[in-house]
Amino acid sequence: MARRDSIMKKPKDTRTALRRLLAYLGQFRLLIALVAVMCLISNLLSLWGPNLAGSAINEAAAGQGKVNFDRVWYYASRMLICYVASSLITILIHITMVSVSKRVARKMRQNVFEKLMRLPVGFFDQNQAGDIISRVSYDIDVISTCLATDVVSILTSSVTVLGSMIMMISISLPLSVVALITVPASIAYTAHMRKLTQPRFVKRSRAYGGMNGFVEEMLSGQKTILSYAHEDQVEESFDRINEQAAQAYYEADSLGVTIGPTMGFINNMCLSLIALLGSVLYMNGAIGLGSISSFVLYSRKFSGPINEIANIINELFSALAAAERVFGILDQEEEVHDQPDAVALSHIHGDVRLDHVSFGYDPGKTILHDLSLNAPAGRLVAIVGPTGAGKTTIINLLMRFYDVNGGSIQVDGRDIRSLTRSSLRSGYAMVLQDTWVFNGTIFENIAYGKENATMEEVVAAAKAAHIHPFIMRLPEGYQTVITEDGGNISKGQKQLLTIARAMLYNAGMLILDEATSNVDTSTEREIQRAMRDLMRDKTCFVIAHRLSTIQHADQILVVNHGDVVEQGTHAELMRNRGFYYGLYRAQFE
Repeated sequence: MARRDSIMKKPKDTRTALRRLLAYLGQFRLLIALVAVMCLISNLLSLWGPNLAGSAINEAAAGQGKVNFDRVWYYASRMLICYVASSLITILIHITMVSVSKRVARKMRQNVFEKLMRLPVGFFDQNQAGDIISRVSYDIDVISTCLATDVVSILTSSVTVLGSMIMMISISLPLSVVALITVPASIAYTAHMRKLTQPRFVKRSRAYGGMNGFVEEMLSGQKTILSYAHEDQVEESFDRINEQAAQAYYEADSLGVTIGPTMGFINNMCLSLIALLGSVLYMNGAIGLGSISSFVLYSRKFSGPINEIANIINELFSALAAAERVFGILDQEEEVHDQPDAVALSHIHGDVRLDHVSFGYDPGKTILHDLSLNAPAGRLVAIVGPTGAGKTTIINLLMRFYDVNGGSIQVDGRDIRSLTRSSLRSGYAMVLQDTWVFNGTIFENIAYGKENATMEEVVAAAKAAHIHPFIMRLPEGYQTVITEDGGNISKGQKQLLTIARAMLYNAGMLILDEATSNVDTSTEREIQRAMRDLMRDKTCFVIAHRLSTIQHADQILVVNHGDVVEQGTHAELMRNRGFYYGLYRAQFE
């Protein structure tokens, strides 16, 4: 129940969202002004039509059986010209606004994507990728559609309502009073419905974001789902989430679609009153038949835009709900900026030190407690320990994906908070257990981290990573295109590609977070020997669960519950028969 209340809460600030949307349109103010002028001309031409129709009717009525067809055709032809010209201008208006909305959507997506590149890692840890994608694609599409159609409707309707009201007053003031009686009722009803429908459109956007997140998560884990024969359970979960999304859509639109018909009923009641009073006035000779006809046409033009606004109000509310979600990303706090006096890390020696570091992802839960370690330059430092001991957290802090809560981390004697993030991170080459390759050639994937890398350098790195023979067996060799996320090569081969990428990258320090977990032990040992040659005089951090692969490390740090409980070489730790000895025996005995 709490979850439902959370979803159904009112939007935070609809006015601010609207103001920020208008700011995006502000850069196209000249085009918008041109559209406004064209709307005015188009509506003036359209508004002149009923007046000409009334004149033609008056001509026919005045002939008393002898109709002057030349005069009737005179008015009818000019009415046709007005309507045709109005339609052509309206088409041009819509083409212009489609172009504007496309450029606004492009700018908005660019701003969101640039913002995502500046957000801290913690944001992506706490939000589903599918929901983020939904905001970048679906929500911005909703906004774009609204700008392309609804802005024109609002401009056109405003001119039509004002012009129609002036023309009606010029024809008959009593009939105009009757027509205007329905305006307060329409406004009150629309305002009431807005309060009811807006929270439902917010709920709909969130439901679709959650559904996209679930689908993205399930597709990325498809092999695991099939391996565990969990298809039926996943389908049941999706059915439930899909039903929630469909229900949210129904709740929003089923209420929203009642606005148009209700407004139509109010306007038809107004038309009935006009017909009744117009008949009385005509019988008393206070108004002519042509004037009544013109007034009825103008009243339809007057009520039509009000009815149209009621119809598009659903889209407006939906767009504002989508805008709040998009601006929710743009309002996220970015990664903490570098200190004003931050310096770039250059001429890396590679001496890394952690002094009494404490850290927790949540304020009330500390993961690392008073952790200290020293990684001298050019050493291979292995970090081992049970799951949840804090190994990957140490890597996150070394790369400054998060800042320490207490203590300090130093590189070459400098606190990393006094260094620029870009220079610090470029000082590391990093290979993770979760490999990442992109849609491109094998050459491009290996050379990703080094600008202007030559074929010779790429081949040398591939040979060192023991992936060269496999590449040469491919039809196009290094020019073979691998699909997005490497779907046409094995996971182990993807990992070797990322290792080759790290070897090619000219960094002073290297981080391997379970980087060889998907290759066999024999290949892993060969890679370790090759990496020692390539990474000579460079600091290397290795996180490994297979302790047999780090026996030759210069230093092994044993982490448990956020503390370094032991450190030394493999031989020293085995002689001590401590925590490391227990881990090693557990693996091999």
